[in-house]
Order: sequence, then C-alpha cells, then structure tokens
Amino acid sequence: MGIEKSRPVLITGCSSGIGRATAEHLVDGGWNVYATARRPEAIEDLAKRGAKTLALDVTDEGSMRNAVEEVERDGPIGGLVNNAGYSQSGAIETIPMDSVRRQFETNVFGLMRMCQLVLPGMRRAGSGRIVNLSSMGGKLVFPGGGVYHAAKHAVEALSDALRFEVAVFGSTW
Repeated sequence: MGIEKSRPVLITGCSSGIGRATAEHLVDGGWNVYATARRPEAIEDLAKRGAKTLALDVTDEGSMRNAVEEVERDGPIGGLVNNAGYSQSGAIETIPMDSVRRQFETNVFGLMRMCQLVLPGMRRAGSGRIVNLSSMGGKLVFPGGGVYHAAKHAVEALSDALRFEVAVFGSTW
C-alpha cells in the first residue's frame, strides 16, 4: 500500500547531505514534507522551497515529542525518514566515553525513539513507512571507525527487528 503524498513525511537531520537531498526531492515531488534540524536557521531555504521546517534534536525527549505532535496536527504521519546522525573516527581506546555516548544518543537511541513516537499513529492510520538511514559501516568495519560502526550495526539490528515486529500489522514498513 502506498502512502498518499498529502500525508506528512517527517525527515530528521536535514541541514546537509542525505537528509537535505531527501527533503528537496520529496518537496519537488509534491510531498508534504517536514524537514528538521537542530538549528532551524540551517534549513530556512527548504521552507522557501515548500517544506515545513521544525527544530528537532534527536537527543532531547521534549524536542522529539514536540516535533511529532506538531507534525501530527497536519494529519497522521505517513513517513519517517530517520537520517540524523554523524560519524567520528579514532581508535576505540582513544575516544572518550562521553563522545561514545553522544554518538549512540544521536545515531541509535534518537532513531529508535522517533520510531516509538510515530508508530502508534501509523498503526491507527493503518499504514506508514519508516526509513532508517544506515551506512555500509553497519555491515563492514574498518580500523579507526569502531564507535561509528558499532552505532550503525545497532541501527541495522533495530531496523531488522522492527521490520519483523510491524509485519504483523499487515504492512511492509
């Protein structure tokens, strides 16, 4: 079952890269896009292009809840693109644990929490799509990238489990 273009699509991490390109592509295709970033001024040009823009920090529970509630005022969320994330390099023994925790808060726990927040509404609506952006780093490991690879491995596992869990609701989310 396809999602109607009028249903809101929430995209995290739109200030650059894949998130920005996804927002631009969907807006150009006539989708109802909510582009987000920690610093909304970084995505003002997406608003001029036709996206609705919101502040969203995927490491902050209140920010995540507020963003989802705001988007749901426009109707049931049809799609979530979990794109927010970043990479850090260095030998595992040299990376401070606070940096490791920040990496996992952004790349793993924020992604998981966003899924938790949108799934009830998707279930009520009877449909929805979640796209979790990972990396080849979720399947392969290179020296100096252990923390990033560990986070992306976690995204792969969460995404695989989620796919099985939501299949019982009659969708291929």
